[in-house]
Amino acid sequence: MIKIYTDGSCIGNPGAGGWAAIILDGKNEKIISGNKNNTTNNQMELFAAIKALSNFNKKKSFKIFTDSNYVKDGITKWIKNWEKNNWKTSAKKPVKNQELWKKLDKLVKFHDVKWEWIKGHSTNIYNNLADELAKKAAEKN
Repeated sequence: MIKIYTDGSCIGNPGAGGWAAIILDGKNEKIISGNKNNTTNNQMELFAAIKALSNFNKKKSFKIFTDSNYVKDGITKWIKNWEKNNWKTSAKKPVKNQELWKKLDKLVKFHDVKWEWIKGHSTNIYNNLADELAKKAAEKN
């Protein structure tokens, strides 16, 4: 199983954003990151997972570690009701970041993905590295 650590960052919210993912496939480690202007932290969190999974065009098994409850709960719990309710929240408002959710959902349905929330800014070296890389990417804007 391939392990992926993701994080997003934003200077201002909205503001200059950055994202990063560390992909661990056996002994191979790949780091990807990028940035975007006029974005939000949540968008960058989603973008990190999308970009990581987009690296693979053959079906694979993944475990994605994220410190974002928004991403983990959104893709594992909330999205089913959003789809059923024509992309409206329980308050009947349009789901924010709908296009990103749809991209992530498509990738998750193609691959075998398990999600694990981890405490941010804690003792996990890969989560801390993803956080550092996402912040550096945001600063490049």
